[in-house]
Amino acid sequence: MSGDLLFFIEISLAGLGSGALLALTALAFVLIYKATRVVNLAVSEVLMLGGYLFFAFAAGLGLSAWVALPLSILGGGLLGGIVERGVIRPMLGENPISVFMVTVGLGSILVGMAELIWGAEPKSLPAFISTTPLFLGEAYVSRKIAVAFVVAGVTISVFLALFRFWRGGVALRATATDQAAAYSCGINVPGVFSVAWIVGCATAAGAGVLLGAIGGISTTMGVFGLSALVVVIVGGLDSILGALIGGLALGLIQSWASTYLGGEYTSVVTFGLLIVAMMIRPYGLFGTHEIERL
Repeated sequence: MSGDLLFFIEISLAGLGSGALLALTALAFVLIYKATRVVNLAVSEVLMLGGYLFFAFAAGLGLSAWVALPLSILGGGLLGGIVERGVIRPMLGENPISVFMVTVGLGSILVGMAELIWGAEPKSLPAFISTTPLFLGEAYVSRKIAVAFVVAGVTISVFLALFRFWRGGVALRATATDQAAAYSCGINVPGVFSVAWIVGCATAAGAGVLLGAIGGISTTMGVFGLSALVVVIVGGLDSILGALIGGLALGLIQSWASTYLGGEYTSVVTFGLLIVAMMIRPYGLFGTHEIERL
């Protein structure tokens, strides 16, 4: 195999790993939007908080990494439940822009709290993933990225199956389609909202731990969440499959752009893709095309 081809394969594998984390973060956006029609921009900061919670449990309290990991995920879910019950539910029926701005403010509060508690300097998480080299044929891939890819793939596959076959997944889909009809069928719509926020934020926190294991944690980790927002807009705000395919595709594109054009072009390509996608298919590649009669 030629050196150029091997190099291309290696950066593509790295891009797929990054794309898997984007897809996992995008899943958090989709779960919440699918049930409540709220675009929760604070998902980016919940991702950041997941990394810091792991740092607090593993480095601060000295807990085993395999104890700190589920505690961090539970912490993200607990935050999601508190926010949904105390902030979002009282605003149901309000202008969607108002609810969106509340999530923007929540994100800023989370960043400020993280800086007050842990400081603004980047930190490294205690190692819990092996650094032994991993080769696929002749191509090298970071074991951390490979683990992130597998975890994201399994998690998204589980959610796809749950939404298709599990009764709770059917209830969530029914609530997303028509809340009034869901009420009339005996579905606990507020309970569905709570579950969506808890699971969505727990997913984001888990993605934050994986991202922190690869590149460390900092209060600017929310920028990664903005790329995940691009994924859900391009793939479809209510599509789990769109989050998976869009995340992997964007991860590849960002990796290629960063390598062959330069890191400064990554954001240009990412948000340029967003603009083009919105112009061609504003409801996303796999999103529901809603038609309003005037």
